[in-house]
Amino acid sequence: MSRKKTKVAIVALVLLAIVTGCVIDSCVADTKGVSGTVNIAGSSALLPLAQSAAKTFMDKNPDSVINTNGGGSGQGLKQVSDGTIDIGDSDLFADEKLDKKSASKLVDHQVAITAIAPIINKDAGVKSLTTEQLIKVFTGKVTNWKQVGGNDCQIVLVSRPSSSGTRATFEQYALKKHASQSNQSLETDDSGTLVQMIQSVSGSIGYVSLSYLTGDPQVGIVSINGVKPTLKNVYNGKYTVWSYEHMYTKGQPKGAAKAFLQQMLSKEYSKKIEAMGYGVASKLLAAAKATHANK
Repeated sequence: MSRKKTKVAIVALVLLAIVTGCVIDSCVADTKGVSGTVNIAGSSALLPLAQSAAKTFMDKNPDSVINTNGGGSGQGLKQVSDGTIDIGDSDLFADEKLDKKSASKLVDHQVAITAIAPIINKDAGVKSLTTEQLIKVFTGKVTNWKQVGGNDCQIVLVSRPSSSGTRATFEQYALKKHASQSNQSLETDDSGTLVQMIQSVSGSIGYVSLSYLTGDPQVGIVSINGVKPTLKNVYNGKYTVWSYEHMYTKGQPKGAAKAFLQQMLSKEYSKKIEAMGYGVASKLLAAAKATHANK
């Protein structure tokens, strides 16, 4: 081999080594785990998804800590606005709970949609209620299930607190803006606890996100005007009792919070969202969007 050819070969080998080194370094950088702590609180309807997403994220990034809590949409919005948490979960838009100035400082990340279903103790013997019947039940004008075609059983309301985003959504879309009657002896914003109450209290009725009704929840799921509360009926616009699920940050997210939200909004994670009983906003048809066009 001539000296000229030898030099060319050596240069080629050096360039190959440099390129290979760059690729390896790039791979290491791409797989480097995210570190940091993210505190999340708010909507109980969104809590199961937040908890599951947190576990998935921490499994992939063992140097990160994602703390998730409920407390209601109002509390989540207040805390993220105050800067005491990193992400505030909410069933409502921020300006529905906060003043205009505070809401304007928050960034909205719409991670899913949730349908809210009326649920009853099986002693009630009711499978479907009209909107008018539902309003009468939750405003206390009807007090026995036999008055709406069910069993001779006293109606017991299980209430949500005023800070609840699930309550606000249910009152707006299921009760047509009628305020539901309060029952302080049976009031909770913990959706899991609410399902347990409905299971154990004869004649009881409440409402909960579909994400708490996967599997066999041992409660009756009530249709409204004959329409079942399913994701399919939400997507096609037939079932209107649903809300966007928001994760709010104060300003643009950074670090672990940003990476966590990127996971939540990724196309591959949408399958997990539906498997847990939540909906994917991109699947809403025009008819469904029109029912919530005011927001």
